[in-house]
Amino acid sequence: MQIKTLTALAFASLVSAQTYTDCDPTKKTCPNDKAVGKEIINIDFTKGADSFFKNMVGTTLQYDNKLGAVYTIKKETDAPTVASSRYIFFGQVDVTVRAAFGKGVVTSFVLQSDDLDEIDWEWIGSDTTQVQTNYFSKGCTETYDRGGFSTVANPQNEFHTYTIKWTPTQLDWIIDGAVVRTLKAADAKGCAGFPQTPMQIKLGTWVAGRKDAAQGTIEWAGGITDFNEGPFMGYYQSIKIQDFMGGDGTTGAKDATEYQYGDKSGTWQSIKVLTGTSTTEDVGTKSGSSTATTLSAVPSASSTSGSSSLPIDSTLNNNNNGSSSTSDATEATKSGNVVTGGAGKLAMSIASLGAALFAGAMLL
Repeated sequence: MQIKTLTALAFASLVSAQTYTDCDPTKKTCPNDKAVGKEIINIDFTKGADSFFKNMVGTTLQYDNKLGAVYTIKKETDAPTVASSRYIFFGQVDVTVRAAFGKGVVTSFVLQSDDLDEIDWEWIGSDTTQVQTNYFSKGCTETYDRGGFSTVANPQNEFHTYTIKWTPTQLDWIIDGAVVRTLKAADAKGCAGFPQTPMQIKLGTWVAGRKDAAQGTIEWAGGITDFNEGPFMGYYQSIKIQDFMGGDGTTGAKDATEYQYGDKSGTWQSIKVLTGTSTTEDVGTKSGSSTATTLSAVPSASSTSGSSSLPIDSTLNNNNNGSSSTSDATEATKSGNVVTGGAGKLAMSIASLGAALFAGAMLL
């Protein structure tokens, strides 16, 4: 199959994982992950920066008292990105965002673990009717059949709240309180396994329409970016974060301070929840005095009923502080909002330069 025969919709199922990590606990002993724990994080970016997030290398953000954090793309190498200083171990994250315009410009809201489990929302700047969803298990990119897309009204001009609700048994993608996609853990197998290890939260924009990117990446992103039409700006207005700590918010360790990989299996049951005193100041440092509990006996969480249990308040303070498919995508099928495709031979072309810049910017 020739790459040029695939349309943007076919490539929607081939979004590449952000497959980079400083230390993979399934391969060696790594520092513990600092936990969000029992605190519910509410950040209003219209009030300015928050220390919960760290700017990645090369990132400079501005803050608007109505629009929130401003992510600006002016050239190919721009990839403004922030990463959370703490991790959730199952949980719910609600982000209110207005995606960046621009052919080839991608806005990304990503959860990613140290062993490369991943859950994504991604917006293509030239697609004004859809948002893409994806997930990965342990960074596996042998298949690209787990991507999906969901209809959303004018995501570049209007704020919407996008939610990831993630439990040991189920993963829901939610837009403005309505579930648009569900993945059951029991249905996620092999390379397309269920994401299940503690996750860091990353918010960013990047350029997939680079002239030196792989052709498949450029086509997925809508084409080469024309910077004469820029600058391209995305806006993150607010975020709400709850750490379920291995359960549904009513079970698990209430005073989690850190998460520790108990072995190299990468299963959620092997993760130890550390409680008590922690000397961790930044992600990656070791804990002080603590006790550990494994979560193999934690009850399964109940499924989502169709609306977000932690909606973001739509009234924000304004304080100042400076697609169509083609028959050539032969095996592609649509099931609900999920597109699966048989274009696995194209995986490496998709996985190359397009995501590398954003992924590299997210390194700690």
